[in-house]
Amino acid sequence: MYHTHTGERIDVVFRRSENYVPEALGQLNHFLRDHRTGEVHRYDPRVFDVLADLLAAVGQPNAELQIICGYRTPWSNRFLRIHTSGVAEHSLHMQAEAIDIRLPGVSTLALRNAALKLRRGGVGYYPKSNFIHVDVGRVRRW
Repeated sequence: MYHTHTGERIDVVFRRSENYVPEALGQLNHFLRDHRTGEVHRYDPRVFDVLADLLAAVGQPNAELQIICGYRTPWSNRFLRIHTSGVAEHSLHMQAEAIDIRLPGVSTLALRNAALKLRRGGVGYYPKSNFIHVDVGRVRRW
């Protein structure tokens, strides 16, 4: 993964068979911290399962995902609600259950369609900003 705001990269194995790798999850939690405040939150590892399945679904299981937004503190979420549009007041980013991504070489539409077919949570489509949102909440789309 490549974080577009911090310029950091991470490449870890987060799961071995049915078991999550605690050290890798800790590294991912830090990598996906709120880039505005530096605050780290424990991510729901199901998000990483969805991302892995999504990469496989588009035929790019080893591709480098670009991370647009990971965890958000309530402060960052309020900041974004004031300064941009389309930010939910009770965003799952604040629970570390959502992530905004793009995949170079795969159209945003194709990525969105693959995410919708997974039916594993919410999928937001932001074609003008060239990213999608995926979360592990209820199945829905926007």
